[in-house]
Amino acid sequence: MSVSIDVTGLRPEGVAIVPSPLAELGMALHALSEPGHHPGLQGWVTSVTARLDPRLADRMCEADFLWRTTFSDIFLPCAGVPGGRTLPGATLAEELDLLDKLTDEQFVDSALEFTCAPGYDLPGSGVLSDPVLHRRALELAATRGPRQVRFTRRLLDDPPRVRAWLRRFLEDCDEAFFADVWARVRHPLAADARHKTELLHRKGLAEALASVSSAVTLDEHTRRITVDKLVEGRTTTADGGLLCVPTSLGWPHLMVLHRYGWQPVLHYPVGSPELASPPSVEQLTLRMTALSHPVRMRICRLLARSAYTTTELAQAHGMTAPEISRHLGVLKKAGLVTTRRRGRYVLHQLDVTVVARLGSDFLEGILR
Repeated sequence: MSVSIDVTGLRPEGVAIVPSPLAELGMALHALSEPGHHPGLQGWVTSVTARLDPRLADRMCEADFLWRTTFSDIFLPCAGVPGGRTLPGATLAEELDLLDKLTDEQFVDSALEFTCAPGYDLPGSGVLSDPVLHRRALELAATRGPRQVRFTRRLLDDPPRVRAWLRRFLEDCDEAFFADVWARVRHPLAADARHKTELLHRKGLAEALASVSSAVTLDEHTRRITVDKLVEGRTTTADGGLLCVPTSLGWPHLMVLHRYGWQPVLHYPVGSPELASPPSVEQLTLRMTALSHPVRMRICRLLARSAYTTTELAQAHGMTAPEISRHLGVLKKAGLVTTRRRGRYVLHQLDVTVVARLGSDFLEGILR
């Protein structure tokens, strides 16, 4: 699975790497709503939550599906401005002005992104004009609770009123806690953007994307960017550009805005505890599958303690050497077992470091 971006014809000057205060505020709201996704921010979350005005906290819950379960595209409104080359604003106020430039149809579709996933990257009707999508939005909102249903009804019935409500809410969040956050992170984010821009100019797009994340690759022949994620999607820069937005609060999320008709955006974490070479989704699947078999689990138990030959493993498990070899082949293909030769014997041993990382690898893979 992956999200692909066709960058055929994209010139270096069409790539912009720019921080976004509104996108960072969206990540701050997400971290406050889902602190389990961001163990490194636990202290900050506790501090902000303790001093948050109860009325603001209540408003935060009212529309939390915009940033809790889905990172809504309303936090990157520059991508929806016609032309595909608008950049994020330097201040939150400038970004909120860009949000005001979206049409009601764009705003509502972005806010109700969780209802439109199947057609997210395809042309189609908007939720305001399509009665089927309208009903579906309310049905899916109902699964999130009565408060979300009320908010969704207001959004569908009176978009301008909700847009005004959201702008005021985001401004209040800025006053309550985000201004301090932005003052702390904006300089490191700007430095990261400058570094990657220099890399883009000196070594090209492939090197710049590799510095964004090892999960992002460029096929120079097909001119296609592939982002290794547990979702399928595709988009194109067409006559527009490609925008890369760094986030200080975002790890482990690596997000791709690939909405049809919008400028493609890579929203990537910086200063993260990401491993030098985190496994791909395919590698992660192989490892989880390899460990799901009881025989291979028992083999791993022995190989975690010492190195064994195939014959020794066969004797220990009452199986034939070819049967053990097949199981070892699955474990080796998944990168869980290493081999070394001692004279005429081949010894197998569990790679304990790789196994110990499985939990964090799995979490990063499903949240990426």
